[in-house]
Amino acid sequence: MESESKIPPAKKGIIGWIDHRLPIFSFMDHELNRYPTPKNLNIWWNFGSLAGIMLMIMIISGIFLAMNYTANTQMAFNSVERIMRDVNGGWLIRYLHMNGASMFFIVVYIHIFRGLYYGSYKPPRELLWALGVAIFLIMMATAFMGYVLPWGQMSLWGAEVITNFFSAIPVVGEDLVQLTRGSFAVDNPTLTRFFALHYLMPFLIVGLVVLHLVALHRFGSNNPKGIDITSPKDKIPFHPYYTLKDLVGLGVFLMFYSAFVFFAPDYLGHPDNYIPANPLQTPAHIVPEWYFLPFYAILRAIDFDIPLLLFTIDSKLAGVLAMFASVLVLFFLPWLDRHPVRSARFRPWYKIVFWLFLFNALVLGYVGSQPPEGTMIMIGQAATAWYFIHFFVLLPLLSKYEPVATLPKTLDEPTI
Repeated sequence: MESESKIPPAKKGIIGWIDHRLPIFSFMDHELNRYPTPKNLNIWWNFGSLAGIMLMIMIISGIFLAMNYTANTQMAFNSVERIMRDVNGGWLIRYLHMNGASMFFIVVYIHIFRGLYYGSYKPPRELLWALGVAIFLIMMATAFMGYVLPWGQMSLWGAEVITNFFSAIPVVGEDLVQLTRGSFAVDNPTLTRFFALHYLMPFLIVGLVVLHLVALHRFGSNNPKGIDITSPKDKIPFHPYYTLKDLVGLGVFLMFYSAFVFFAPDYLGHPDNYIPANPLQTPAHIVPEWYFLPFYAILRAIDFDIPLLLFTIDSKLAGVLAMFASVLVLFFLPWLDRHPVRSARFRPWYKIVFWLFLFNALVLGYVGSQPPEGTMIMIGQAATAWYFIHFFVLLPLLSKYEPVATLPKTLDEPTI
């Protein structure tokens, strides 16, 4: 009786019994309810929770799709058609999953650019940022493998192009291609292993998301002013203030998401993927999904050999290295941008550089969607050069020469 009386009223009964032995409810209450949060977070902080919700939607819809999908090159395309036509609610589950990939990348890209604008990668949140980039990389791999599963024309030839990247690696390239494909060509072993990895990787993402949240709660959320929160007056409990704010954002987002699912489900896809895969007929223009287009443009921009002191990097290998470097450079961003001020609100020079970088990313996306010919080649090369100049030239220069502004001491202190 004495030990029971020490349990708070909210923790009595079966919940109290479980929590006394496994304090999961206390943990959730502390991290999701009473978690102190800066009181000035704006709408751009909604996209982290939206990314988590989209991850759950993708996992749940993917499990139901896997129950009806057949990972065999002779039956994969028809099994997807069966899901659409014969499985109860199959069309809805597939459209939720198919368009959900695009929605997932939309919220993650906004989440990343918000971090870039407000300096959320700066100390002491370097590891938080690195975990986010790792999640992004595994997302990209998962999305690519999922795109192969319908086994349409773009699925087959996209897999052909992407797996062939490894052939550019000297000495072991061809062996890596065969290891990835499981065969001498993109065939049934390729589809089988891509299906297995596509099913597994989202659970790996969940594990990284948990670590991402632990790292986030270690030092707390960044804020639009980018200052360290020291006064208790600058913090409010996460619930109910931000749970209600996130629910409003979720409602708006679901309306946007539903508009594609119910009214334009194929708008973000490629029509060639509704043609069964045919290894004897190459599509006129092989393009990846829209969220890969900037990196695809960087890959194609390097169409020349790069001479070094002792050897020459051929154009194919150089393009692959540039594409992977365009993502991996994000890991090193906290050390490339060493300016002591986080938020672009107090960095007028960086603000200009940031908007130029965002515009450049959109240009790369457009170039990646066009055939590599004429002026598109030169625009792609110029945009690729600017992409790397941003990270390796402009950010270090701004770190050294951009004036340091006087920052407010608290969130309530007015700023000019």
